[in-house]
Amino acid sequence: MSDEQDARERAEPDSSVPPQDAPRPDAPGPEIADLREGAGGPPRLSPRPLERPPVDPRTAAAFARPNGVDGAFASTPASNGRTRLAPVPTAALATAFGRPATGGPTLQRPPVEAGGSDGDGADPFWNSGAQQDPWRNPATPVELGPPQPAEETPGASAPARVGARLSVRELLFGRRVDPKALVLLGVVALLIGAVGGLVGRYTAEGANSLTDPGATLTATSDGKERPPGSVADIAQRVLPAVVSIDVKVGQEGGTGSGVVIDHAGYVLTNNHVIAPAAGAQGATIEAVFSNGTRAPAQIVGRDPKTDLAVVKVRVTNPTVATIGTSKSLVVGDGVIAIGSPLGLAGTVTEGIVSAVDRPIRLDGEGSDVAVIDAVQTDAAINPGNSGGPLVDSTGAVVGINSAIRSLGATQDEGGSIGLGFAIPIDDARVIAEELIGTGVVKHADLGVNTRSVTDGAADGAEVQNVVQGGAAAVAGILEGDVIVKVADRSVAGADELVVAVRKRNPGDVVPIQLVRDGRPLTVTATLASD
Repeated sequence: MSDEQDARERAEPDSSVPPQDAPRPDAPGPEIADLREGAGGPPRLSPRPLERPPVDPRTAAAFARPNGVDGAFASTPASNGRTRLAPVPTAALATAFGRPATGGPTLQRPPVEAGGSDGDGADPFWNSGAQQDPWRNPATPVELGPPQPAEETPGASAPARVGARLSVRELLFGRRVDPKALVLLGVVALLIGAVGGLVGRYTAEGANSLTDPGATLTATSDGKERPPGSVADIAQRVLPAVVSIDVKVGQEGGTGSGVVIDHAGYVLTNNHVIAPAAGAQGATIEAVFSNGTRAPAQIVGRDPKTDLAVVKVRVTNPTVATIGTSKSLVVGDGVIAIGSPLGLAGTVTEGIVSAVDRPIRLDGEGSDVAVIDAVQTDAAINPGNSGGPLVDSTGAVVGINSAIRSLGATQDEGGSIGLGFAIPIDDARVIAEELIGTGVVKHADLGVNTRSVTDGAADGAEVQNVVQGGAAAVAGILEGDVIVKVADRSVAGADELVVAVRKRNPGDVVPIQLVRDGRPLTVTATLASD
């Protein structure tokens, strides 16, 4: 509503609400009044009053001015039953949003530093550019646009903007890169490649300078590696059938080796490997296969006199070693020893057969003397190899590694010096079958105690005593007799007599050649059982 229209409405009262001083209907009109006033002069005419339609009482009650209010605003709103005064603000709101106690302008002004000047003295807030600033111009239309960028803090670096990435196709054919830039990039790449080539050439020449260019090098040829029958081929085939045997008795433990000889999980090893766990409370035996699988093992049977034992491992479809024969071995045949020396599982060493039918006395249990008719080899055997297989060039097991000779006082104090001994597999197979079948082994026994002797021309086993009622006593062998042959095997000492008798079975009748008082003599003995 404009000021002119508001003034007209105040000059012309509403016809629907007649004021108290309104003229009566019978009073003369303005035209007549003007004629009367101008009776002495020319008549003066005034405009006719505007004809306004009557206002609906409801509309007048909703939009009319309150009683006693003549202007557009009232200093103190009058209560007509519709207007409610706002409550007095709380002290917290008055402190937060009220005017400062010292007074000041009704609008916030930009801060002006003390002693500063705003230039020409104009108001720094309502300056001449306020009308052009859309944020200060009230007439600026409202429109939806991007968010207002944040004000940059002086001294703070603007965040890096990641530009659009170009594909190779757009780079080469999209005309989005200046061709000159592409040419320059190609030149730079060629220069970098040339520098790299020069550096590589000088480096290669420097390496070649380590060898005299005029030297004659040995000729080489492409060889076929790991052919069938090579050590690598044999080891690859046999290793899955070899296990490490871990024995723990209380806080102590030991490691040996073994070989799987049956698909039911029977493992052949040395008796001295598992002897500490036999009968010990809380002792455990565990077999570790080449693939890392661990399984508990139980003792099936053991034979201290031949230092052999069989344990059983509950596994499914184990790899079983091929059992060969030891009687066909000759000195010089290549052999391979496999086991876990010093706990190093899966160790493979190569050598040859150094000797066969070598009587070797081992450390036995109590009165039981372990004597084996060994296969001697120079393949490296060390503590931990015990119980592992000795295989021939075909990969078949021909012996069970059992002992070594070393420079130390005992086997454990020294390492391999090329003197290793294995139990022939022909003897070990018979012992293993009896242990699996019955759990015990019976050996042939002559019933004598002997010692090794020699007269410079011949060697033999001198009888020290004869067991009463034994096979030797029945055959008529006396103390002082020197036994030189059992059946077809010559006897050169006490250990060789033991292995010659144990190769027979209890009840066998064998001829025994001996020397009594310097005269040769042959007797017949029926071997007993131990």
